[in-house]
Amino acid sequence: MKRECCLLLGLLLAGCDAPESTPRSYAGLGQEAAAYTQVQRGVPLVFPRDHGAHDGFRIEWWYVTANLRDAQGRDWGVQWTLFRSALRPGAVEPGWSSANVWMAHAALTGPGGHQSSERLARGGIGQAGVQDAPLRAWIDDWALTGDAQIRDLNMRAQGQGFAYDLNLASQKPLVLHGDQGYSEKSGQGQASYYYSQPFYQVSGVVERDGQRIPVTGDAWLDREWSSQPLAAGQSGWDWFSLHLDGGAKLMLFQVRQDRGKPYRAGTWIGADGRSEPLQGEQIQLTPQASTRQREGQVVPTQWRVQVPGKRLDIQVKALEPQAWMHTRFPYWEGPVRIEGSSGGRGYLEMTGYAPPG
Repeated sequence: MKRECCLLLGLLLAGCDAPESTPRSYAGLGQEAAAYTQVQRGVPLVFPRDHGAHDGFRIEWWYVTANLRDAQGRDWGVQWTLFRSALRPGAVEPGWSSANVWMAHAALTGPGGHQSSERLARGGIGQAGVQDAPLRAWIDDWALTGDAQIRDLNMRAQGQGFAYDLNLASQKPLVLHGDQGYSEKSGQGQASYYYSQPFYQVSGVVERDGQRIPVTGDAWLDREWSSQPLAAGQSGWDWFSLHLDGGAKLMLFQVRQDRGKPYRAGTWIGADGRSEPLQGEQIQLTPQASTRQREGQVVPTQWRVQVPGKRLDIQVKALEPQAWMHTRFPYWEGPVRIEGSSGGRGYLEMTGYAPPG
């Protein structure tokens, strides 16, 4: 979901908390947002316009994960995410009066563990923003830049003890999730606009403690925007972006609810780029017994993922079980290995897990 990932909203929307008698959603994403622009089924996505920012909507993100390998055969993972949030509805004003605020997360996972960094910025003063043609998404000196069709991108960021500078390229078509980009997140109609480019080939350099390491691999870009993507009482999500051997891709998520079964959806993407939406009982996600504890939280870092209609039955296992994002609102995000009816690799994000009782 990443997009499924706008964790800053717990802070930014603190003034929008519901009364105690109202079920609380994860990070405020289910709070009422009627004054903002609403997601509607049947609205076509338009490119390159929709690569840029969507003022009027409350939240959106530009999110990239990359599964990489170095010359020694060691696995690495990289995350780059930029979030935009509107503090209030209405027209965007220039300068310090801008209602937009920005947050960015960067991470490097690999031999030696997991490292992450976070940056914050106000909109309207040039410190952060997004333009669509050509694409430029930035906060300070972290940047995701490329052509208007996002076929070729450069991605760079750095934090304490780590950095990366990667080039991404793909000629495959964009993938629209759900109903032509209208992606439901609950049985009550909450939704986002959501598309991906899951076919990037990557080359570049990661850096850890001053050592520069050439890498190659696969990357996945997610774009998502909404004003109220969750329903009240949806407590968090588990999101998978998987590169399967043979070239197929798979996006799956479940949004956990305080009561009842999780809401599940996904997209099967063939090696040729053709996509097929998945819903509900077409998807089986089962956390395994192995869990890891960090910062008072327990999360499943190994899952059984089944899509019977595609004869897929796999184990998804974290490359680094302690891949916590040490941000203002901690969450788990890291690369995974795939075994079973298909091999492969990918990324897993898990949010909203409560401390053990």
